[in-house]
Amino acid sequence: MENTLAKYFPYIPGIIIFLVGSGQVKTWLRTRKKDSSTVANVISCEKVIKHDNQGREIMNYYDVTVEIDAIKQVQQVFKSPTEYAKGQQVRIYWGNANESAKLSEKEDEAIFHPLILMIGGALLILLTMFENQEREVEAMTCLALVLVGAGLSLLWRYFSLKNKHLQQISAEIIEIYTRQLSQETKILKASKFTYYPIVKYEINGRENIRRCRINSSGEKTFRVGDKMDLYYDAKTGVIYENHAHPAMLIFGTLIFVAGVLAGLSILSVIL
Repeated sequence: MENTLAKYFPYIPGIIIFLVGSGQVKTWLRTRKKDSSTVANVISCEKVIKHDNQGREIMNYYDVTVEIDAIKQVQQVFKSPTEYAKGQQVRIYWGNANESAKLSEKEDEAIFHPLILMIGGALLILLTMFENQEREVEAMTCLALVLVGAGLSLLWRYFSLKNKHLQQISAEIIEIYTRQLSQETKILKASKFTYYPIVKYEINGRENIRRCRINSSGEKTFRVGDKMDLYYDAKTGVIYENHAHPAMLIFGTLIFVAGVLAGLSILSVIL
């Protein structure tokens, strides 16, 4: 039994990455369809916190009510990790026949392109299989492709953000949201928490509130009254928490070069 687990356990990272990537590809393809989205106004935003039977927080989100059609007064409620201010504009993506509409979220979190993520997961599965079969050339080929793909994806992300010409806006931390991950027990010596900054910022004369996705396990990482930068895409109205940081360019280049060198080493073995 232990040998079987040891044999198949290395496949798990590749399988997880593949499944996550395939889900993101599905969403990505849907958002690229013509007339796949519309802009709506936020009417209300209510915070919801759920606990388990031991009092630990297991889920938190906001019930965001939006008005899709002001004339017909068509409204819909979405669950979101982000707090929105009343009157703030958001983008709604229409679902397919068997899917419901979705609130546009996490635009700034996808470091790797969904296609690259899905293909990378498949390559990691093949890499593990070839290593188990002691097929070194095939395993090295998969590794080289993973590195090249990861490097290209980081470079694509960098230049994609760069070309958006994002406007840097200043936000003020007005509150710290604390989420309890675990309680102190005989085994765990201390309770664990995660801290999220809630910020206030202004766009086009309108005040907005946002619970940032960036977080920290350190209680003193964020302080009320501190300033932090957000990045605004005036063309789409999307707010990003990250921008085209030079580190993304540097790491993307290094990983890509490592992949190319790995590929050249394969050629030296074959030849």
